[in-house]
Amino acid sequence: MLGFSVYLNKSIKEQEEKIRNYNAHGFEMIFSSLHIPEENSDVYRERLYELGALAKTLTMSLTIDIAADSLKVLQLNFRNAYRLKELGISALRLDEGFNEQIVAQLSKQIPIVLNASTLTSSSLQVMKDKGMNVDQVTACHNFYPRPETGLSRRAFRECNHLLRSVGLSIAAFFPGDKEKRGPIYQGLPTLEDHRALTPFASLLDLDHESVDDLILGDPELSAYSLKQITAWKNGIFLLHAHPQVSNLPLLQSIAAPQSNRPDEARDCIRSQESRTMHLVETPILPNHHSKPRPLGSITIDNNLYGRYQGEIQITKGNLPADPKVNIVGNIIHEDLSILPFIRGCAKFQIEWLS
Repeated sequence: MLGFSVYLNKSIKEQEEKIRNYNAHGFEMIFSSLHIPEENSDVYRERLYELGALAKTLTMSLTIDIAADSLKVLQLNFRNAYRLKELGISALRLDEGFNEQIVAQLSKQIPIVLNASTLTSSSLQVMKDKGMNVDQVTACHNFYPRPETGLSRRAFRECNHLLRSVGLSIAAFFPGDKEKRGPIYQGLPTLEDHRALTPFASLLDLDHESVDDLILGDPELSAYSLKQITAWKNGIFLLHAHPQVSNLPLLQSIAAPQSNRPDEARDCIRSQESRTMHLVETPILPNHHSKPRPLGSITIDNNLYGRYQGEIQITKGNLPADPKVNIVGNIIHEDLSILPFIRGCAKFQIEWLS
């Protein structure tokens, strides 16, 4: 499931257009936080009610991150937390101050999300022994605002192995690239590896790690990233590239939707349609200016390659110059980290940038 974050430091009216836009682009889940400054408790409570009502209208799930004292702000307690469902709140993500007995008690009233980063096999067993309703329990990792503090890949995988072994689904965060959350404004990833990556590349990596719920931690994505994620949900990897030739008909042909061959090559993404559907008119003459093909080069085989003439490729590493291969463009730097995820049979499309 795809999710995004809505923070209560802004009014819901200010954020409603964004919420409806993300919903229209296939996001099904909202994450928010009820860690409220005491002096703003009335304002934040009202905004949470408005967010819950909007989530119900849009048929979206709403998970709220809470500490033990957060329920007091809502004038509720551990015995009547079920009333949150009436407000449009689908689940509680439990942060600090909850002992095993309270977790078990809450799980019988409303779906709960455990803090994946602090779970141990022994604490899970204690919660089960105290009657925790496992069918209403999932787990979600933290996000890490400060650079250099995000999870290591090893720790992430070890934690996820534990969670899967007890049947819990897993959520994690990927960073945004438009409005970033303060006070540090350095992204909100779960994995430190993702802090310097684009939102789409980070999302793909989490999906590759078999994470069930992929949540945007920062307040907003750029239109560019949102377009990529929407295309991916529709089964296409959208790649942006700079052309190296001025032949407009050729560039338009290469921009057609294509798919990587099922017999996935080690060194390149090979367009299955480029030869079977003759996407590019032949003959293709050598350009006599063959250059090395760095990672992300978009190439087409010329007539010196015989039956391979017309094959479109994207290099997955640095390859040497070849007079039988013409370079026609380059994937932009930000999208290079996407290439390893385009496996055999995966569909892709190149969008040229001026």
